[in-house]
Formats: sequence, C-alpha cells, structure tokens
Amino acid sequence: MNTRSHYDVAIIGAGMSGLAAGIRLAHFGKKVCIFERHNAIGGLNGFYSIDGRKFDVGLHAMTNFVKPGVKGTPLGKLLRQLRIDREEFALCEQKQSRIAFGPQGETSLRFTNDFAVLESEVAARFPAQIDGFRRLVAVIKGYDDVSLDAQPVSARKVVREHIADPLLEDMLFCPVMYYGSATEHDMEFGQFVIMFKALFLEGFARPFEGVRVILRVLSEKYRSAGGERRMKCGVKSIIAREGRASALVLDNGEEITADHVLSSIGAPETDVLCGAAPQVTAPAVGRLSFVETITVLDRQPTALGWGSDTIIFFNDSARFHYEQPVAPVDPRSGVICLPNNFDFGPGQQLPEGLFRCTCLANYDRWAHLPEAEYLAAKKQWYATVQTSAARFLPALPSPGALTAATITTDMFTPRTITHFTGHFGGAIYGSTQKHRQGRTALSNVYLCGTDQGFLGIIGAMLSGISMANFHILQPGARG
Repeated sequence: MNTRSHYDVAIIGAGMSGLAAGIRLAHFGKKVCIFERHNAIGGLNGFYSIDGRKFDVGLHAMTNFVKPGVKGTPLGKLLRQLRIDREEFALCEQKQSRIAFGPQGETSLRFTNDFAVLESEVAARFPAQIDGFRRLVAVIKGYDDVSLDAQPVSARKVVREHIADPLLEDMLFCPVMYYGSATEHDMEFGQFVIMFKALFLEGFARPFEGVRVILRVLSEKYRSAGGERRMKCGVKSIIAREGRASALVLDNGEEITADHVLSSIGAPETDVLCGAAPQVTAPAVGRLSFVETITVLDRQPTALGWGSDTIIFFNDSARFHYEQPVAPVDPRSGVICLPNNFDFGPGQQLPEGLFRCTCLANYDRWAHLPEAEYLAAKKQWYATVQTSAARFLPALPSPGALTAATITTDMFTPRTITHFTGHFGGAIYGSTQKHRQGRTALSNVYLCGTDQGFLGIIGAMLSGISMANFHILQPGARG
C-alpha cells in the first residue's frame, strides 16, 4: 500500500477505538493512517498464538448486547455509524452468569440478557432492598451517560441513596468495576451507569470464533473505505509548535504530518509523547492491573459439571476490595469465564474447553522480576488463582479431574499488558482521570478509547466514532 508523508488524520494505536475512528473518518473521505507499534491489531482486545492455538486476550464477552430490532442502544448506533450489518459480528448470547459472594459463594445473584432475571434474584435474596433497587435502576435509565459535559459524581454515594445493604451494594459494584473501572474503591457515577447498562440492562454475547471476528470485520471495513495502516510502526514522539502537533516522529525516525491526531494509547502516555506539553503536571496513572489464567481442556466444561454459567464474578470476603493488592495477586475476588457456555446454537461447540480466571494484581511486584523468578511466580500464582476460583464452581467429578482434562495453560500478567499496550503500570483501564471531550494540551491532538471515558468493547469503538465526529467531522471542528 502506498504511504504518504501527510494525512488528514493520524491515529495512534490499532485498538478497537482507533480502528472505529479510522473507519468513520475514511467513510467521509479523510486520508487516514493508523500507526501501530506491534504486528497485530486489537490492543487490549486482541489475540495471540502459541503452538498454533489462538488465545483471546481481553474478550470475555462483548457487552451491550441487544436483540435485533431494539432501538436507541450503543450496539445499534455502532453498527449504523460504521456501516456494519449485525450478522457480520455473529453474536451468540450468554446462557447465564452469576455474582457469587462468600467463602464458597453462599450468596449468589443470577443474571442473563433478560434484566427481569436479575430483578427477581434481588427481590428473592434482598427483599428489603428491592424497592430501592428499582429506584436506582430508574435513575440509571434516565441518566445521560454519553454526555461530554457531565460532572463527576461518586457512584457509591448515589447507590447508597437507594441501597442500604452493603452486601448488595458490593455485589452490584463487583462486575461493573472488574469490567471497566480504573478507580479504586469507587467509580464516577456516569461510568457506573455505562457499565450497569452494558452488563445488566443489555447483556453479554460472543462471536463463535471470539475477538478475531470483530477485528476481522473492523479491519476489512477500514481497508475497503480506503484507510491506511502501518504495522510495527509506532509513534515515538509528537513535535509541538505553537500549541499544535506539527509532526509525528515514528519509531524508525521518519517524520509525518497530519492536520489532526487521534491517540488511543491513553492520556498519560500521550502526554509523554508530547514532551514539554503534558496536560497535567502529574498524570494520574491507574494502579489497577490484572493477571489472567487460561486453561485449555480436552473436553467441554459441561463434562466437568461446569455447563451452566458463562461468567462468574466472585468475592470471598466480608467486603469487596477493588484496589491494588500488596501481594503480586489478590485471589480473594475475580472473574471466571467459560467461553464454551455461550449459546452457539444447535451442533455448534468450541473444539476445546476453555477456563479463564482474572484477578487483581500489583504491577510493581511483576514488572522487574528476573526471567527465572518471573516464570516461577507465574507458576505459583496460576495454581493459587485456580484454587481460589474452584470454590465458586460446582464440585468436580473427582479431585484430579481438572488436571486430567488440561491440555495446556498460559497466564498473562501486568508485565504482559504493558508490553503489548504500552499502558503505564499495566493499568488495563488506563488513567483514573478521564477526558470526556478528548481534549489534550495540543489543539489538534485528541484522545479516544480508554482515557476518553466510554467503557467496554462497544464503548471503545463508540469513543473512536464520537471523537472523530466531535473534533473532525462536525462543522466548525477545531484544527
């Protein structure tokens, strides 16, 4: 493909938000190029291969699922603005998921893509709280979570105005925090609303082939619209003159220019690229990172008695502690994902079983380990995470059944996250400070993705679209 030295728009990072922004801009005739440091697209939601077997990185499920014909939803807006037919994503719904709290998951709330299931579960387990829960849901439904001018409000404060039971409060926060919060202990209410709607009022789905389907569709849409992409070609720095980005210096030393720059790599990371023009004097780098264990099985999870639940959010303690742990990993809470347990339709099942578990981790405890110690720590914590997760799953047919069914394993750590995404501190959800309008210190550089503030896979793509629309495509846009 021909490459230029000047573009209408340069996009930094080929993750979901960068790809979506590129498609939207290319549809309107903009000369666009995406610059990606690695050899694969997807960023936080990509995949990798080991011995010919492909592993999804970030995709447990696509949130924001709604059935065909439902109007006014993020999924519908995304498909319309990117000119994607719904069938191209080939989304298959979850069976059911659970929030399980207590040393063995004694208190449990089931939910599906039908919100009435969660509502009935709350009524049954927390009868004194159901009226408050319904009032909270009404507030959530009426809140404008996509406003670019919203002022931050504590989600804990708002929820406590309606929910008096700390256990129910924590059970509602656990899934939304694990699937999108960059902030410890609390969330900004607008972010809470985004995730509550995405998980509970809408729902979970997954393509049969996983994240590769989404990336393949986005990549093809971008290519067919005329967008250009340079892989293994990152941006090393942004040269600023008179408050604007005048040039981008690539990893190979080449300089290119662009009228506009969209950065999907994060706010602090973009500040560093800009050198002397950081937006804040001390960027609020997020402290929340994760480990994830991946176990490949020679049978379906159903054969182990694990056929009912798609995703399980668990916590074994009296309170839910969403914070950077002191230890390398905090196995007290986490997320179990069984990708086989989506409803793929008659005769459709994944060729191998998959069992994934995510827990909070401390980046500093992983980042600088010598290689031998790093590998030993992965082995140790893999076993610990598996043991913790097993408490919240049905009992195995025999003590050694999981080991006997295991073909291979892998585990990624905060160090992996930083290596493949460039996020400081392995902060998977980026900075604690979000920039809803995507503005930076440079008048023609804008943020999209994680640190703009729309959450989840659908949210990331909508962030790219929204920032492209707001700053570049609408009449009178800056720059």
